[in-house]
Amino acid sequence: MNSRTRINVWLTKATVGAAATLFGTIALAQVVPGAAATVTVVGAGSAETAAGPLNLRQIFDAAWTRQPEALALQARREAAGAQRNAAKSWTPQPAALELSNKTDRLGSNRGAREVEIGIAVPLWLPGERGGSAALAVAEGAAIESRADAAQLRVAATVRDAWWQWQRARIEVGTARDQLGNTRLIAADVARRARAGDLARADQHQADGAVASAQASLAQAENSLAAARQYLRALAGVALALSETGDALAEPDPGAVVVDFEAHAALQELRDRAAVAERNFALIASQSRANPELMLATTRDRGARSEASQNTITLGIRIPFGAGPRSDARRANARAEATEAQAQLSLERERLTAEQEAARVRVESSRTQLEAAQRRAQLARESRGFFDKSFRLGETDLPTRLRIEAEAAEADRQAARTRIELAAAISAWRQALGLLPQ
Repeated sequence: MNSRTRINVWLTKATVGAAATLFGTIALAQVVPGAAATVTVVGAGSAETAAGPLNLRQIFDAAWTRQPEALALQARREAAGAQRNAAKSWTPQPAALELSNKTDRLGSNRGAREVEIGIAVPLWLPGERGGSAALAVAEGAAIESRADAAQLRVAATVRDAWWQWQRARIEVGTARDQLGNTRLIAADVARRARAGDLARADQHQADGAVASAQASLAQAENSLAAARQYLRALAGVALALSETGDALAEPDPGAVVVDFEAHAALQELRDRAAVAERNFALIASQSRANPELMLATTRDRGARSEASQNTITLGIRIPFGAGPRSDARRANARAEATEAQAQLSLERERLTAEQEAARVRVESSRTQLEAAQRRAQLARESRGFFDKSFRLGETDLPTRLRIEAEAAEADRQAARTRIELAAAISAWRQALGLLPQ
């Protein structure tokens, strides 16, 4: 079998350099048990053709680029950068320009006039600037860890869809094999019935076995189409999938040294807790509104006959304490920090149990695969014995059909167990926080 997968990309003749728009329908191709996928992506926008394997990693990459978290990630990074720059500025808020003009024109109209031009500069509270910088750094780290955790969640969904498709593919392959074998038996029975060696009842029984195999194949193809459509919806591209080669499995993580504390889910909660703690510290320093330094110059005269005089005003505006409003903000920040810490502890315990369960599942799947392969080998040998015996007239048709069904079930179980082992390894990698490869 060819273990390589192929992607044929058909692009309609359009303006060279235009962006490719993916479209098309999902086509069903022949399935071979124990085989992996050849994926065809149909698109438009260029006259060139490209080919290559579309594996689990590439489907994951395609799915991730469509996620809201991925689309908003750059904007969030820019916002975090702007917040860091704001924390480095000289003032917590922009300065304000004040202009005023006072006159008695609408009253006595004696020519009194006063013009004032000033500027108000907000001042940092003690510890507020350092707290703002620490919060900006923590939020920047939280944005990255949140994106990593979102990637891992998308990977779980893609992995589940990928292996569901692989399972459905195996079901179709074994169903087609069984249909082909039962058709051969039915053709042999029909030939011998015409020769008078077998009764018409035997032919009806053989034809019934063919009909049953056809129904099983139709049901398996329906499940395959559903799994394929779901995979297509995740990747956002039109996939035409055929099945040749060995299943595209991920590397066994048994020999990989993974830092448990670096798991994306734990890092996300850790950064959330850090943001909550930095926010609490910042709110604690913001016990009142920011004071303002005011500098103004005034030009005034009492009447038309008087000369104008210039004065300079230097002052400071200090607001009173925020009171209950500040208390409420501090309490909310403390609650967020406590909740994030509790979630971190629970998530650490959950991941520990999940990783151990995934490791045990892989070991169990290996044992099951060995037994299933041994059973399939014995069933195939028995099928050869009984096929020869049936052709010689030493075995009746019901026994031959039963042996054929047992052999087909053994092949199906062996093929499915191979997929289950690959899926178990994939789930183990997921529990360890590793993205698809």
